[in-house]
Amino acid sequence: MSLTRELHIGGKDVPALSGRTAEDINPYTGEVYATVAAAGPQDVTRAVDAADAAFAEWAAVSPFARRAIFLRAADLLDARAEQVADLMAHEAGGTRPWAFFNVGLAANILREAAAAITAPRGAVLSAQEEGALGLAVREPLGVVAAFAPWNAPVILGVRAVAAPLAAGNTVVVKPSEDAPIACGLLVADVLREAGLPDGVLNVVTNAREDAAEIAEVLIADPRVRAVNFTGSTGVGRIIGTHAAKHLKPAVLELGGKNAVIVLDDADVDYAVDAVTFSVFMNSGQICMSGDRILVHESLAEEFTRKFTAKVASLRAGDPALPHTVVGPLVTASAAQRVAALVEDAVAKGAAVLAGGGRPEGAVHAATVLTGVPKDADLYYAEAFGPVCVVETFGDDDTAVAVANDTDNGLTCGIITENATHGLTVARRVRTGIVHINDQSVADEPHAPFGGVKASGYGRFGGRWGIEAFSNTRWVTIATQQAHYPF
Repeated sequence: MSLTRELHIGGKDVPALSGRTAEDINPYTGEVYATVAAAGPQDVTRAVDAADAAFAEWAAVSPFARRAIFLRAADLLDARAEQVADLMAHEAGGTRPWAFFNVGLAANILREAAAAITAPRGAVLSAQEEGALGLAVREPLGVVAAFAPWNAPVILGVRAVAAPLAAGNTVVVKPSEDAPIACGLLVADVLREAGLPDGVLNVVTNAREDAAEIAEVLIADPRVRAVNFTGSTGVGRIIGTHAAKHLKPAVLELGGKNAVIVLDDADVDYAVDAVTFSVFMNSGQICMSGDRILVHESLAEEFTRKFTAKVASLRAGDPALPHTVVGPLVTASAAQRVAALVEDAVAKGAAVLAGGGRPEGAVHAATVLTGVPKDADLYYAEAFGPVCVVETFGDDDTAVAVANDTDNGLTCGIITENATHGLTVARRVRTGIVHINDQSVADEPHAPFGGVKASGYGRFGGRWGIEAFSNTRWVTIATQQAHYPF
């Protein structure tokens, strides 16, 4: 029997005014896992009403009281790890290790947000007037519109709301249609249980066909003062355009076409393990996944032989089974899209070193290609699936040029045993994030997370998240009366 969930508005679970619902499909079985309310524009307005009404009181809550709520929520989320593993397997095809990683990191995002609440911020300024004092004070914005994706649902659902709430804002979150519970309603459940006041966090789920309208209505509401979105570059352009039209700041964390560079001084066995994780964790459905593996020609034969053998051993299938590494993609159509990218590349001259073939439902085999030409769709398109391309290079200049040959600029991994060599290369790669002697997939709650170029702008994480969702206000105090010219 499937779950049934309503909208979460003003601290209450309520149906959509129209009574409409939407189905939440299990990608592995194809069966309906849950039914959620399908909001319309009037429901969006109701949610913003609730957030706006709650703002003044929430902004006035003492930092220490606000911090206590976040710390309780982190502990409550940790305690739900088994529930989350079941939820993520059924809703998004997530494996158990991936689900437990989601819980652990999301809980630490809440703890880092708690720490940021009471961290010093603002500044005391010099003043040109004698006896005057200037202050730069950080203040919350108001209502924040947040958009949370399905692929790392608990991590990114929490990240969408944690910094805005910690800064004293209220939030209306629109979770993905592919994981509305894990990246939206679950987060609200945990924070409500931790003591978050009614109306401070509101969740609006919707039918897939209504997504564009819901987003546009939410961003256009004049009481919404900022926007954050994590998802594809294509949709991010639309969200950013809507925000800009209404002169609202936005934080956009978008797609990647990430390289892992294996330099000539790398440990090959370590590189194989690191690259395998980078490419195939969560079936490659991570914005930081390694799409392109660039290997120095002196190591190419050994690396490719060991890497393809390891990839061929990865088990694919049911995400609930403990040995499964490559679970289903989020939908069967997503698996078909990945297969089409592989087929197009092969038709244009690429060779399959491991995997390939047609998907079984939403499950696509772990796949390694080489010799992908520039006219193949996969060369520039984000795979967002269990697929990577291995290329060789002869010198650092070539590796950097290939790594930078993309519109995206999210993250990069550089595998080397020589840190100075790695840092020299890292400084030339145009990404928002780079990891030396590590692969491309890493996320820490206190670090500035985000990309450049078509991978978006703005930063989540630590004090950068607080700054993104607050205004700097200049306040002066005159300790003596001024003299005016007239």
